[in-house]
Amino acid sequence: MTDSITNTPNAAETHPLRPFLPHGARMLMCGTFPPQRHRWSMNFYYPNFINDMWRIFGIVFFDDKDHFVDSMAKSFYLPELKTFLSERGIALSDTGREVVRTAGNASDKALDIRRQIDLPAILAEIPDCHAVVSTGEKAAGVIAAMTQSELPKMGECAECHISDSLGNLRIFRHWRMPSSSRAYPLPIDRKAQYYRNMMQQEGLL
Repeated sequence: MTDSITNTPNAAETHPLRPFLPHGARMLMCGTFPPQRHRWSMNFYYPNFINDMWRIFGIVFFDDKDHFVDSMAKSFYLPELKTFLSERGIALSDTGREVVRTAGNASDKALDIRRQIDLPAILAEIPDCHAVVSTGEKAAGVIAAMTQSELPKMGECAECHISDSLGNLRIFRHWRMPSSSRAYPLPIDRKAQYYRNMMQQEGLL
């Protein structure tokens, strides 16, 4: 099921996807907001075919950047990807629930976040989560601000705490990772090194 989305230029857009919260998730990965619909190759997170997140996952977990890539369809193998994420205990969301694209594109610098993720509610649904991973500078800033914690350096983590919507104090590590966008000036193999190190330290690899 998806939420509604407004396509009028410079109008506020509500996030079109619900958080992906598999049972037993131990990690929550958060970007900022999806690109415009015409750039989607699938109905899921990181849907742009030229976004490298799922290639990074292929490198980290299978030593094959094309493991999840459906080259013929210029998309990704979504059922296999969802199964893999569920088995590994990796949840997905974004830090923006409602945004305005000030420049009509998906660049983080052009996203004005009007309403943020409801992090306490999401954490209440994944009680085993012990790590929140921000996939880009803007997402990292939102998580740091919500938890009133320091902004981690690239590839590092900071301990955070926040009360979830059930009133439980949640203590977790906030990891700041490089953006998977090709606009971020870092080779994919170097990005994968950051993600591999983080996954190893969190016991998911």
